[in-house]
Amino acid sequence: MRRRNFLTALAGAASVPLLPATGEAGIFGPGKRVAILGGGVGGMSAAHELAERDFDVTVYERQTIPGGKARSVGVPGSGTGGRRDLPGEHGFRFFPGFYKHVTDTMKRIPYGSRKVFDNLVEASALSMSLAEGRPDIVVPLASFPIGLDDVVAAIQLLLGPLPQLTVQEITHFATRMLQFMTSCDDRRYGEYEFQSWWEFVDATDYSEEYRKFLAIGLTRNLVAARAEEVNARTVGLILTQLLASGQPLDRLLNGPTNDVWIDPWLSYLQGKGVTYHKNAMVEGITMSGGRIASVAVRINGTLQNITADHYVFALPLERLLPLLNPNVLAADPSLADLYQMSTSWMNGIQLYLDRDVPIVRGHTIYLDSPWALTSVSQAQFWPNFNLASFGNGNVRGILSIDISNFDKPGILYGKPARECTKQEIYNEVVAQLTTSLNQAGTTVLDPSWIVTWFLDPSLVFTGSGGPTNQEALLINTAGSWQYRPDARTAIPNMFLAADFVKTNVDLATMEGANEAARMATNAILDRNLLWVFTPRCRMWQLEEPAVMWPGKANDQLRWELGLPHILQ
Repeated sequence: MRRRNFLTALAGAASVPLLPATGEAGIFGPGKRVAILGGGVGGMSAAHELAERDFDVTVYERQTIPGGKARSVGVPGSGTGGRRDLPGEHGFRFFPGFYKHVTDTMKRIPYGSRKVFDNLVEASALSMSLAEGRPDIVVPLASFPIGLDDVVAAIQLLLGPLPQLTVQEITHFATRMLQFMTSCDDRRYGEYEFQSWWEFVDATDYSEEYRKFLAIGLTRNLVAARAEEVNARTVGLILTQLLASGQPLDRLLNGPTNDVWIDPWLSYLQGKGVTYHKNAMVEGITMSGGRIASVAVRINGTLQNITADHYVFALPLERLLPLLNPNVLAADPSLADLYQMSTSWMNGIQLYLDRDVPIVRGHTIYLDSPWALTSVSQAQFWPNFNLASFGNGNVRGILSIDISNFDKPGILYGKPARECTKQEIYNEVVAQLTTSLNQAGTTVLDPSWIVTWFLDPSLVFTGSGGPTNQEALLINTAGSWQYRPDARTAIPNMFLAADFVKTNVDLATMEGANEAARMATNAILDRNLLWVFTPRCRMWQLEEPAVMWPGKANDQLRWELGLPHILQ
């Protein structure tokens, strides 16, 4: 949001009437009452860490179903004859091996005699589907031990099945990745942060296929951002982790997200004493003496003033911004930088089929899809869930799809998804899928197989126009790192545990939200000197191959001398 919009937002900030405060010090004693605003992965992760450290924790969540963007959403009214409602998802599910924080938490959540972490299963392949009758390209997924001499070879192995790319183009891209891997951190933050991925990979200088696969496709499907806008540092960092972590490239859950993760997690938290309020909308912040005095929350329609010793805001960016009234910004002016950040849309749609259509044991990327679709066929990963026990009993397969580009015109109506009705979005998605999946003489997906479908309810439709999005996704535009906040704010009792916080993983993901929650917990411990008696949360750094360290050290000298990277 620019300055004019920012001032308008301040002028229009709603004043919340003071009500009698609720809550007392409780059995945990003064200094240990925490109100967590937002019950997604960030809020639940903060509750987990704090509850295990004997804090008195209360979570306030807007939705009636916990989990935020990670939650499952039952299709309302779809279950008949005593069956469960069909399982829907907000969007993408992806647990690469370099995720350390969120998976550590999953290892601490009981699931019967096992742990939730045991519900992760590894994908074995990635499919890239093309339109105009061109055959799909299936790439086996494997981790590669990357060395200085291996980077080009490994990338050539990954991209080798792409006949659309020339050896020169693959080699150029691999060289760019080698350049990034051997760049010092100062260059990454001082140069690549302010450069788009499009510029970094020299997209303009190469073929349309090169741009489609290695500039546009990678950014849209990995970070839901335009290659011309997202910064090269973020994309390069994530690709480095995928290529060089030595860990599985792709893992998925072995059942509906709430069944195998969120519900067991909620039960664990409540068993640790966490109080969880659903249907709770945060509406205002009252300040006193540079601290938060109370937070106004409308719970089941009734406005209450919530008091606590510490307030952890785990809200999406678009829900935090309206709360930043002049008194909040006076206490921490740096929070105004949040208005400089950008969001994009990435939302899910599920197709429920009368037969299983596996496609590939992993994700499929539809490279010719104007809406940057990706999909995963769920049944093959859910061996312990009989789909016939859901819905009307006729479902045998689920194709879960993400829409990552809401701004480009589709192939049916010539309109972007932002301007389409719900039915038009469904029709357009089916058209784009079948155009890519169905080759001459081979039908992979027939629309007649679709029993029903479900669009992410975060897309809200009013009238006959396009939707609004209640849960947008932060994108790392060039130069945006400077605007992202730390988990610890200048307000002594205000902390942030959301995916837009500065984290090592540097991406709006479940991993980023969990990492931010750990940072917020550690900040509470540090600010109150509680770390003397209570262990701090464990934190992980992103690991990069040791063989790259000499190259990074050499580049540090070149950076300090004002010289470009040796491969530039």
